[in-house]
Amino acid sequence: MIQPQMPETRNWSFHRDVENLGWLTINTPGAPVNTLSREAITELETLVSRFEELAASDELAGVILLSGKDSGFIAGADVSEFDAMSDFSVLPEALRRTHALFARIEKLKIPVVAGIHGFCLGGGLELALACHYRVAVNDDKTRIGFPEVGLGIFPGFGGTGRSIRQAGPVDAMQIMLTGKMLRAGAARGLNLVDKLVRHRDMLRWEARKAVLQKRKSTEAGFFKRIMAMGPLRGYVAGKMKEQAGKKARPEHYPAPFALIELFEKHGNDWRAMIAGEVDAFVPLMSSTTATNLRRVFFASEALKKQGTKGVKFARVHVIGAGVMGGDIAAWCALRGMSVTLQDLDMERITPALDRGKKLFKKRLRKKYEIDAAVLRLEADPTGKGVSRADVIIEAVVEKLEVKQAIFGGLEDKLKPGAILATNTSSIELERIAEKLKQPERLIGLHFFNPVAQLPLVEVIRSTFNTDAEIGKGAAFALAIGKSPVVVKSAPGFLVNRVLMPYMLGAVERVERGESKELLDAAAVAFGMPMGPIELMDTVGLDVGKSVATELGHGVPDGSQFDQLVKAGKLGRKTGEGFYKWVEGKAQKGEVPAHSDLAALGRELVKPLVDMTEVVLAEGVVANDGLADIGVIMGTGFAPFLGGPLKARKDGKA
Repeated sequence: MIQPQMPETRNWSFHRDVENLGWLTINTPGAPVNTLSREAITELETLVSRFEELAASDELAGVILLSGKDSGFIAGADVSEFDAMSDFSVLPEALRRTHALFARIEKLKIPVVAGIHGFCLGGGLELALACHYRVAVNDDKTRIGFPEVGLGIFPGFGGTGRSIRQAGPVDAMQIMLTGKMLRAGAARGLNLVDKLVRHRDMLRWEARKAVLQKRKSTEAGFFKRIMAMGPLRGYVAGKMKEQAGKKARPEHYPAPFALIELFEKHGNDWRAMIAGEVDAFVPLMSSTTATNLRRVFFASEALKKQGTKGVKFARVHVIGAGVMGGDIAAWCALRGMSVTLQDLDMERITPALDRGKKLFKKRLRKKYEIDAAVLRLEADPTGKGVSRADVIIEAVVEKLEVKQAIFGGLEDKLKPGAILATNTSSIELERIAEKLKQPERLIGLHFFNPVAQLPLVEVIRSTFNTDAEIGKGAAFALAIGKSPVVVKSAPGFLVNRVLMPYMLGAVERVERGESKELLDAAAVAFGMPMGPIELMDTVGLDVGKSVATELGHGVPDGSQFDQLVKAGKLGRKTGEGFYKWVEGKAQKGEVPAHSDLAALGRELVKPLVDMTEVVLAEGVVANDGLADIGVIMGTGFAPFLGGPLKARKDGKA
């Protein structure tokens, strides 16, 4: 059949079949994921104009929107354009133009169906919501959501109103405020998706049926919509502000609070909500918070490009079933690796297996997935797994002679190409490797506690290592879903080197009689996720003392810190340290009054920022961007400030 004349496009392809169905495919050139760049949106405008013409002459029965990439549907707007788009002279008109385009799609008299697989996020979800019907693949790769809050903004292509229309005000706002990515089944339950299919190859058939049957998505029911009506809306908005305030301060992260204000004004009218997006969105895009969060985003994305390509990892052997070793082993098993966990006896290994099972139950949905993860984590007191492992990680006590003895007995058992790694938190690799026949094989893979929550792994490079070993180490970190930062072997490396002066400085103030609750509250007011005393308890006072000693910071005999360690009160893991801990939470007293908590927080954080500058100057990390993202991921340093070095440059620390 004769194909209709269509405009030339780089990001889209279109053809019409014998049933007059139009198949529109997005495939962003030269990129691993599809994004809605300004070019893509401009091209879509010309295509929609043509759809309107073909629909008017009955030459087009409907349009099915699909992705040409295996990675997914559309990952969102093109973040690389955000800096240029934050200009007040450009952004309002660009938003209104996109609003008008999506409204035209919605008003087409022919059905428009989106077929979703993989990532459908941000602007991609906003485009899908402007379609009349949505079909999604119900597998583990499909993720649907609005992650914009993590970039200091909220949906700006009409997603605020359309998600409220589909999911109802409470559910839609929760999705936007948290940035949570939903699985396909959860998105279907919230009415963001209309139909699920089991495999990607079923998308085309189901989408075809949806067009031919002229299916249309239904809106949220009355009992969901009632939460945005009348006085209830103000009450709901108040509760949302209260919850948001527990997680972030408005002056640090204004986007959630701006979204709630928009909802408070227009949450009962989804079209008014969309119209109000522009005025609320524009100031956020150019804010310092959003600018810094974009910097963090690009730095974290750059970490994903590290590592040797094509290296496969199937088996991991972990030596040491304590808190760190056991949790590293469990995490690797959760991420699909077969893991053998070694310690002196089963009495030491069993608690780690039990913690692993709890992690699997928390992170995995289905019983068969949990059972499979449990089977992947195997006790191995005699070390049989060493010779089969692709990666061997030592995670025993932080004592040089113990580590040297372990590695001396392993070297001849390794299979060719296996990674040999230590989870040392402060000892230089050269000292650990000095008795090895091939010291270049030993790298550092330094995880952080709690392993399941903190994304960073320091990949530690000694003077012996080549690019090949470090590249494989970074590849392994990526394979288990962690973010690798390569650091030079030096006492404390990056994170512990900068953390110790910060934590010990706070401990010294407590020793002098200052309130630990006040110091922790001040650090949180500055923007840290938790205060330095609570952090010391979380790390473990024994670990803290060991690292402090390794870095030349003495812990005075008879000090409170020293007495707690000697009494076995090591913090969270023993139920008591500086704080008492109940069900994983520090039991804190009242915070004394203070005239300027944030200023006190800046004072507390200064040693951390000072040491980051020293570490960069010594070449422990390659550049300031890596220093900033490493400290953010390893310590939780306020992302909205862009990292310690960026914060100092901006006069904020």
